[in-house]
Amino acid sequence: MTDRRLRTAIAVLSVLGAGVAAYLTVAHLTHTQVACVTGGCETVQSSRYSELVGIPVAAIGLAGYVLIGATAGFRSDVARTVGAAAALAGFVFAVYLVYVQIGVIGAVCQWCVTSDVLLALLVAATFLRLREA
Repeated sequence: MTDRRLRTAIAVLSVLGAGVAAYLTVAHLTHTQVACVTGGCETVQSSRYSELVGIPVAAIGLAGYVLIGATAGFRSDVARTVGAAAALAGFVFAVYLVYVQIGVIGAVCQWCVTSDVLLALLVAATFLRLREA
């Protein structure tokens, strides 16, 4: 796959992820109930794990998606490396949050799962981009 296609894929996945994270951030900050078919979104959103040092986890995710997406705009090795590192860090944190949802809270948020899938795809795309360098 060409660098251009990978950068496009990274940008699109990042925009989708930022959309999910922005939705969850706004819902968290405004105490609005999110649309949810799993029934666990509110439980997850209102848990003590929904914030990290007073910052909504979704807002941290939003910043991560923006950073990863921004790296797609550059062709440098630094941008490739930063994008891959940010995607991997986000995914590792997401794996921890899946454990928290299932093992600690006992509820699963469909929006969080969507974000997890997007992060997994971003890890693949950013690492392929590293390989293409």
